[in-house]
Amino acid sequence: MTRGGRPKPRADGPERRCIATGEVQPKHGLIRFVVAPDGALAPDLREKLPGRGIWVAADRAALEKAVAKNLFARAARQPVDVPDDLVQRVEAALVDRVVELLSLARKAGTAIAGYEKVKDWLVKDQAEVLIQAADGSERGKSKLRPPGENDRFIGCLTALELGLAFGRENVIHGALATGGLTPRVVEEAAKLSGLRKKDGGNARRKGTKTK
Repeated sequence: MTRGGRPKPRADGPERRCIATGEVQPKHGLIRFVVAPDGALAPDLREKLPGRGIWVAADRAALEKAVAKNLFARAARQPVDVPDDLVQRVEAALVDRVVELLSLARKAGTAIAGYEKVKDWLVKDQAEVLIQAADGSERGKSKLRPPGENDRFIGCLTALELGLAFGRENVIHGALATGGLTPRVVEEAAKLSGLRKKDGGNARRKGTKTK
């Protein structure tokens, strides 16, 4: 995952078309929606709900466009009840999803928190992904660098949200080991980063240095 919050491109995997941008891309970079029998629109983050999927890129501007231009109804070819706060609902659901996955990874021993522990993992090449709170001190965060040549980094969660995942009040620094739930955490965090990205997003861009 890059500092821009996006996972590395895949060479394979199923693709879907975003109803807002018209672009076809691997579905791990999109959010699935379904229309319930009563016409209500529901986000399907786990991609398990029955019904024809409607896909939107995991990007705030794309989702806002889909809502503003009534693209869900056009894609479904029927009236669709779209809540006014859909973007906020999807963002909150993604936060819950990432926090849940991080908590499971922590219990499995593939996610840790705390500056010294994370630093130790980085030194020993045990860390696959560096996690840092979006609202943490930039000076403090600059002391740790993401592992590997691809600058693997997640920075779209707040200290409070990371704290929920790690069973603490607040967490600034965390790390993920290779394997386990790490790929799923990376993908869901990338979607959340896209929803939270307004002017550069909460995650630092690749190659950007903190001061």
